[in-house]
Amino acid sequence: MNDFPSTFHAAVQRMFDVRDQVVVVTGAASGLGLAMAEIMAECGARVVLTDVNPAALEGAANRLRNAGLQAFSMELDVASAEQVDRVFERIEREHGAINTVFANAGIGTGGNLWSKEGKLESFSRDDWKKVIAINLEGVFWTMQAAARAMRPRRAGSIIVTASTAGLRAEPIVGYAYIAAKAAVVNLVRQAALDLAPFGVRVNAIAPGPFNTNIGGPGPRPAHVVEAFHRTVPLGRWAEPHEIQGLALFLASPAASFVTGGVYAIDGGALALSQCDAQDLEQDQWSE
Repeated sequence: MNDFPSTFHAAVQRMFDVRDQVVVVTGAASGLGLAMAEIMAECGARVVLTDVNPAALEGAANRLRNAGLQAFSMELDVASAEQVDRVFERIEREHGAINTVFANAGIGTGGNLWSKEGKLESFSRDDWKKVIAINLEGVFWTMQAAARAMRPRRAGSIIVTASTAGLRAEPIVGYAYIAAKAAVVNLVRQAALDLAPFGVRVNAIAPGPFNTNIGGPGPRPAHVVEAFHRTVPLGRWAEPHEIQGLALFLASPAASFVTGGVYAIDGGALALSQCDAQDLEQDQWSE
């Protein structure tokens, strides 16, 4: 097998060079946020991991630091606009200009269409408020703080974790989650128009089924996993590290002309017209 040409590594490094970037990742204690933080740190960025769970956050940051990477941690509840502002101001004081922000924090609280509590007339108002506060308002506060940091410097990249549930109906998730993710998609498009004249790019990643704890910790029933595998053309859920290539691309010079986009990473699930209800437990749809 022939070696790569001598120019290969230099070209790849130039396109994907994020060395010494200051990167902020919300919801970084586990799952997709941790995977995003990890790839950016592995490529030489100075990464500030934020999360509402201080113990898990410190464990994640220590994992990266123990690997010799530049990783820092700051506790953050994105549902608090004031706290978001304070943390971003502190990051700029301690680390300098913010180059990239991953607005990733999110939760999956609330019943889905297969549960009685997930029906429209029964959906918990408390669950609605909690999910909207984090998955929509928290994303907005994060984007707002990022824009304040980036617009005056006329450079930066904001990357939002949306969902395929924001692009079509998905009965596996609840009303609040699907409403928030749909709203986030248009927030990204609007912000891209707003910030483009200032050289700030805004894009969204729309994950499909990933093996994370957003739906709750612990193993899922085998028959449920098997059923959902049949709704993904690639035949499986993704692992968190499989988000890393797209995350790095959107943060890097390789994406210098990319803004206002929503990029699905879903194993082909959106290519299906809808989730095949015949593959799922029909009695879960009953009252």
